[in-house]
Amino acid sequence: MKRYFIIILLLNILTSGYSQTIVKPNYGLKSHETLNIDKVEITRDKTTVNLTIENRIENGSFCADRNIYIITPDGTRLKLLKSSGIPRCPESYKFSKPGEKLSFSLVFPTLGTEPPYVDIKEECSDNCFSFYGVVLDEYINSRLDEAFSMAERGESVKAMNKFIGIDSVTAKKNGIRALVYYNIVKLANETGNTVTAGEWYKKLYSMRSAGGKIYIEQLNLNGIKF
Repeated sequence: MKRYFIIILLLNILTSGYSQTIVKPNYGLKSHETLNIDKVEITRDKTTVNLTIENRIENGSFCADRNIYIITPDGTRLKLLKSSGIPRCPESYKFSKPGEKLSFSLVFPTLGTEPPYVDIKEECSDNCFSFYGVVLDEYINSRLDEAFSMAERGESVKAMNKFIGIDSVTAKKNGIRALVYYNIVKLANETGNTVTAGEWYKKLYSMRSAGGKIYIEQLNLNGIKF
């Protein structure tokens, strides 16, 4: 009986103490240039997304619509429960000057199943924000950090090869695979390697019904099409 009680107690401690924090997760595409995810905190009760936006214009303003969702790979939609530090539309925060930053948090139901990635979408009539392919897998995030750092340093070929290497760990993670293919195409095209760019563009195009469509559209808008 005593042993049974100890096992139950340990299980309760482990369950109640579950948490995961992903600092500055990578993502594929976003709609607002100066809106960034600072961290995602997942517990057994809720999922909190902490963001910061920088104002770039005179008399700028920002608000959060009530219809904001986390969308998991299986299509489950988790609706915003509450927000903190940001007015709900149509009320809005008025920036005092360009360069001012606003940090706020959005709280959703718990993800529960620990998906490797999610999308975050605001569904509204104007200037809605979105993040596609927000990576929650810590190992893949670390690999992506290396690739993006190379690209930022101007080491485009090294970055491209790093992204190609990451492809092997994205099986069955279409949202992450799409962002990897997208960056391979961009970097290959940037370095004049049209053969490689075309090869990976076709792979991405074949995924258009599994998360790849938005990336193909973005490449096309930037004049990249094979």
